[in-house]
Amino acid sequence: MLPRIRRGSNSFFALACDLHPQRSKSQGYNDRMQQQAQPGAILRPTPDQLKDVLRFWTTGVTVVSASHQGSQHGMTVNSFTSLSLEPPLVSISLEKSTRTHQLVLQAGRFGVSILSANQQELSDRFAGRESEQSDRFEGVNVFTLETGSPLLQEAIAYFDCRVSVTHDAGTHTIFISEVLAAGAPANQQGGQPLVYFNRAYRKLSG
Repeated sequence: MLPRIRRGSNSFFALACDLHPQRSKSQGYNDRMQQQAQPGAILRPTPDQLKDVLRFWTTGVTVVSASHQGSQHGMTVNSFTSLSLEPPLVSISLEKSTRTHQLVLQAGRFGVSILSANQQELSDRFAGRESEQSDRFEGVNVFTLETGSPLLQEAIAYFDCRVSVTHDAGTHTIFISEVLAAGAPANQQGGQPLVYFNRAYRKLSG
């Protein structure tokens, strides 16, 4: 016969005790405490502590770019995600204090260029704080499609996007966007992507 579940906030714990009478309430409490006390766990991490853990998330590297009223700019971004194939949607997350964020917000459109393994120098250029107000595209071969956003000529893949929805996310804004055009140049399809892990650039092996 199935045990009767006792009512109240601890009903699931009570059921566990009925099924395993040899396990006391104190044993159950100790088990839960052991589960919570995982090595290296940081409760309510500070921004720096969170950043220190996030460095173990491996990503590709992109340059997000925008153009508006004669001004163009771009920045290195790894918070780029595919959301939907139908309709074709992607998302990016941009820090609000950056020039690129302001341009994307004003223009309502942007481009994404996925960098290859030999484009580390470009990644550094578009990530540099010292170049935030300079022309990062100087001397860089670019092209445009429907939105007019500059796309890197030697990227291994690219997306031309129109913003559909924005979401406030603390220090950042999430831009959910429709893909108007995309491509992977034939001469780049055998290339390796630039990879970022643990605060350093990596290459795929094999």
